[in-house]
This record gives sequence, C-alpha cells and structure tokens, in this order.
Amino acid sequence: MSSDYGRPRADPDATVCSYTDYTDGTHDEEAIPATGDGAEGLERAVWASLYGVEDPEMPVSVVDLGLVYGLELDDGEVTVDMTLTYTGCPARELILEEVEAAAESVDGVEAAEVRLVWSPDWSLDLVTEQGREALEVFGLSFQDV
Repeated sequence: MSSDYGRPRADPDATVCSYTDYTDGTHDEEAIPATGDGAEGLERAVWASLYGVEDPEMPVSVVDLGLVYGLELDDGEVTVDMTLTYTGCPARELILEEVEAAAESVDGVEAAEVRLVWSPDWSLDLVTEQGREALEVFGLSFQDV
C-alpha cells in the first residue's frame, strides 16, 4: 500500500493511534516540507518563531525535521499543519503546545491552532538540508539514506 503521494508507507497495516486526532492532509507533495521560504511580513515572523521549536529528543527544529506541512494566516489567526515522526510519539503534547505557543508569541497573532495531519507520512527525505546537517552534528548520518 502506498501513501496518497506515491511513497510506500513504512507499515501498510498501521492505523492512527486512538489518542491522537489527525486530519487527512491535502498538501501538494512538492510543497512539503514547508519551510517558509519566500514568506514576508507576519507570515515570515511566524515561520521564524517555528524554527525556534526543537524536537525534544534532538536539537533540530520541527521545521527542519520536515514536520511542518504548512501554515495559514487569517486575520490574526494562525493554523499550522504538521505531523509527527510517528503516531505514538511520546512528546506529542509537548511539541504541539510549543508550536502553538511559538506561533502565538508573534506580535500580530491573536490565536494559533495546530492541526495534526496523517498524510503524507513523514519520512527522512522530508528533513531539510539544515536539518540533515544538525542531525549529523548530533551523531546521525544520512550517507546511507
């Protein structure tokens, strides 16, 4: 079985964990991972703040890990679409709270919401070049990936 974007799923029989609410993603595969490249004004400030949220297990931003699939701004309200490295992520609540707080910390943002999306599946090929460099410094190698 493959994901909605033609990449094989790591576990074709996997189901969404019962304690996590996910939304099916409708993101263009070419636009993932979203990095805020080209963003201006308030959107650029939100992206800059999101880059400050690191994965709790390694010193890499959630943006550089490829977990952020996009964000929408609407009259001072921000919605961040993101995923996790896997459905049973023990740091799920911490990451979601930190992403929401980072978005809300930006002047001009009145409220933020994080939507977890299940599709497309996260994989190592979504890690940005900066994320790969940070992971290599951390001790993980991408030479064989």
